[in-house]
Amino acid sequence: MDLKQLTDLHGPSGNEQAVRRAIMEAAKPLADEVKIDRSGNVICLKKGTNPDAPAVMVAAHMDEVGFIIAGYTEEGLLRFRPVGGIDPRVIVSKWVVIGEDKLPGVIGAMAIHLQTPEDRQRVLRYNDLYIDIGAKDQKEAEKLCPLGTYAAFDTPYAEFGDGYVCAKALDDRVGCYNMLRLMEHSYPGDLYCCFVTQEEIGLRGSQGAAYHVPAGIALVLEGTAAGDLGDVKEQFHITRPGEGVAVSFMDRASIADRELYRQMLSLAEGAGIRHQIKQGVTGGNDAGSLQVGGGGRKTIVLSVPCRYIHSGTSVAKLSDIDDQLALAREYLNNL
Repeated sequence: MDLKQLTDLHGPSGNEQAVRRAIMEAAKPLADEVKIDRSGNVICLKKGTNPDAPAVMVAAHMDEVGFIIAGYTEEGLLRFRPVGGIDPRVIVSKWVVIGEDKLPGVIGAMAIHLQTPEDRQRVLRYNDLYIDIGAKDQKEAEKLCPLGTYAAFDTPYAEFGDGYVCAKALDDRVGCYNMLRLMEHSYPGDLYCCFVTQEEIGLRGSQGAAYHVPAGIALVLEGTAAGDLGDVKEQFHITRPGEGVAVSFMDRASIADRELYRQMLSLAEGAGIRHQIKQGVTGGNDAGSLQVGGGGRKTIVLSVPCRYIHSGTSVAKLSDIDDQLALAREYLNNL
């Protein structure tokens, strides 16, 4: 299964069914065991070749940021709320698909020539926005899109420039893609690949997985923010596309195990894998729940830098995705 197929799937937090089905089908020929837990996580076991080697859990989340329908106007426009952290300033005029039938819609706001000078100085809020599905009135909108219906960005996958890719949901379909590729090989220890749910709204799926995966080590494969843009000062770049996989020492949800952190840097240096140290300690990911749940475990996060993260058009470097895979594979082979 390739990255385009994964990013083309729609799976806002709590509505990961399409992603889960596709990953299940892709994982079955690669894993010795595949199951779904009560949180909707897909947990795959690839048995190791050495019974004395430690078991390792690798995790990536299936869900993406999106929207949920929360109301209507008399004219048939949809009111909505974000699922996950999405800046409302980046979503105006973006196409979305709504519900299982993938009903098309476009996010709109009052046209600028109708705004007052005060309106133009104010940052748009979700109460100022709506989704236009072309409904004739509120009754038709309610029938087509009942309350609680999910919506997702509708962005085509595109490779462009010097080895870059633009798509929605790179956070964290890059991690899912690399976990599937990890399972193409065997390793000394048992490998548990956990495709988890609802990361974007509080690390919820991984909280459940933490309690029934018998591994004392967890690698989290993520997409993370890159700030190497125009007027952003260098100390706030956090990560930079094209400079390799980003190794984290800390964020707001977890602190990397010191031994694992040093080992990752040493392995990358020794194998000639491009890598960088994530410069900021903002954000969080599933390492936060895996580190403390189920008795706790050693954790480390390996991330792919993504520009414009949590929008409909994230950008990453394809070589960084390969570097994330290479470092994870190097670690697993050296247990």
